Amino acid sequence: MKKVWMFLLVLVMTTSMITTTWASSVNMEEKIKMGKITNEIAVAGLPLADVLALLSAQSGIRVLAVPEVADIKVDLQVAAQQTLEQVLEILATNYGLTFQMNEKNNIVVVLKGTYYGKIRTGMALNNMTKTRMEVGNQVMMSLVAPSPFTSRAPDRYNPTVPFTTEEYKSIYDNSFQNALDTPLSTFSIDVDTASYSNLRRFINSGKLPPADTIRTEELINYFTYDDQPSQGVQPFSVTTEMGDCPWQPNHKLVMIGLQGKNIPTEELPPSNLVFLIDVSGSMAEANKLPLLKTSLKMLVKQLREQDKVSIVVYAGQAGLVLESTAGSEKSKIIAAIDNLHAGGSTAGGEGIRLAYKIAKEALITDGNNRVLLATDGDFNVGVSSEGELTKLIEERRNDGISLSVLGFGSGNLKDNKMEVMADKGNGNYAYIDNVLEGKKVLVSQLAGTLYTIAKDVKLQVEFNPAKVKSYRLIGYENRVLDKSDFNNDKKDAGDMGVGHSVTAFYEIIPAGSKDVRSTVDSLVYQQSQMIPSEELLQVKIRYKQPKEDKSMLFVKGIGDTESNVRPSEKFRFAAAVAEYAMLLRNSEFKGQSSYGQVVEMAKGAKGKDEEGYRAEFIKLVEFSQLFDDKQ
Repeated sequence: MKKVWMFLLVLVMTTSMITTTWASSVNMEEKIKMGKITNEIAVAGLPLADVLALLSAQSGIRVLAVPEVADIKVDLQVAAQQTLEQVLEILATNYGLTFQMNEKNNIVVVLKGTYYGKIRTGMALNNMTKTRMEVGNQVMMSLVAPSPFTSRAPDRYNPTVPFTTEEYKSIYDNSFQNALDTPLSTFSIDVDTASYSNLRRFINSGKLPPADTIRTEELINYFTYDDQPSQGVQPFSVTTEMGDCPWQPNHKLVMIGLQGKNIPTEELPPSNLVFLIDVSGSMAEANKLPLLKTSLKMLVKQLREQDKVSIVVYAGQAGLVLESTAGSEKSKIIAAIDNLHAGGSTAGGEGIRLAYKIAKEALITDGNNRVLLATDGDFNVGVSSEGELTKLIEERRNDGISLSVLGFGSGNLKDNKMEVMADKGNGNYAYIDNVLEGKKVLVSQLAGTLYTIAKDVKLQVEFNPAKVKSYRLIGYENRVLDKSDFNNDKKDAGDMGVGHSVTAFYEIIPAGSKDVRSTVDSLVYQQSQMIPSEELLQVKIRYKQPKEDKSMLFVKGIGDTESNVRPSEKFRFAAAVAEYAMLLRNSEFKGQSSYGQVVEMAKGAKGKDEEGYRAEFIKLVEFSQLFDDKQ
């Protein structure tokens, strides 16, 4: 192996000496066909990213793998003078890869091959063909080119152009508010993470996500920030920090962080779980029902004897597959999961009704009662509209039964419905794009996903107009509340689970700034009178204990002298994530944002990163820059 690494080092050092040059008239596809591997390559068990570095050094063409496939271990033996096209075709055949040409940046991007049933596309064929594939109730139109490469030009040499019916709710960035006219900002917390793993799915498929898929708070809250949990009776700790705004140097950023209390597994209440599983035809693909089954089996292995599991499925009709079964009978539960198969249309409403019925019959009075819905969100039979589904869920949540949602797959993901369903069901919404994400959601963060420590958590921030000219809440657009909702204990809000962390940012324009924002005319019948104070703002948090109906209040002030010249690591990394979200959304408030600045900030604040999530984030940002035609 040392010889391989020495060989790699020598090749990288001598790349500039490669004599192959490309005339400006030669396009990317021709370069790939003409590019020669100058020396023999023989490697075994080397990560794909390192193999591609060898190919790049020898061919003079930069070849990069998206994060999803970069760590695949590769065996490759290539004779000298083989073309780059020939070598990439070997990798495509042996490792199920496909390739995308990016002429703007003069690179080849390596992606995972696309699977539909037992048919894999993205492979080289002798002639251009157009095929029609039917998988369940989904129709795919496929254009297969005579090489494994896909172009950045729309649909040109695109190995799969699937018909998509994905749905996302429109999001409009929160605007700046005048602190004198509107001193209060109120919102509900959000601990969902689906938006981040969904954007990762888009990047790993070689394209940027649509702007409305990006919910900034879900990107920020995907990561943990090592805040110290509460040691007292309060279920969470509260931290605040202020620093300069990276994308608007004359503005300030205020970070508010909540860290949920950790509770040992043996002290957690028993769980009554109902797995509500979509087995309709649209779930047949490998990244849907098969991935779902693998993920659920990981959860089952964490169950205790006092926990109970039932399984309800729905396709053309709903049915009970496994009656309430003790967590100690893991083999019985796993066997029921293994026997699940996809087929039929999607009677989602009937499935939800049956799942709630089963959950109520097995109700644990002082326990955690939850329906765990796993689907691609394609509800097309029976009760299916967003309004009907949410009304159904709201009618049942008063029985003490929560609803969490796990999203899978692509092509017909109904993100808009799934987010609302989890919100109205007092649960969480996660999107699972691979096995590692399944482990993160259902093993590493199982307690936070299932066990609520504080419900109806609301934040209200009052800004001091003597210190703050204007402010803007970053993200949480779908969670903004009226100021009167803060003291209304009947108003539903987000719940917080064991070990969960919640982070929010406000961008602030200091008083006296020359930054001009829209204003309103002075009031005729009333005037505001400012109270002298050294505080910049005051944070108020209302929450309820899980079994209580009356809220409790927490208050904390932030002084205008608390701004850090060198903000903490967690502040800088979270700010980098927020800036990345603004770039993906092409926000009007992105200011001087750039992918390069995001990468620099994130690298400087990566910290320990034992699970590798922050390193992966940096890679996603780097690929986003390659895919962004506006940069």
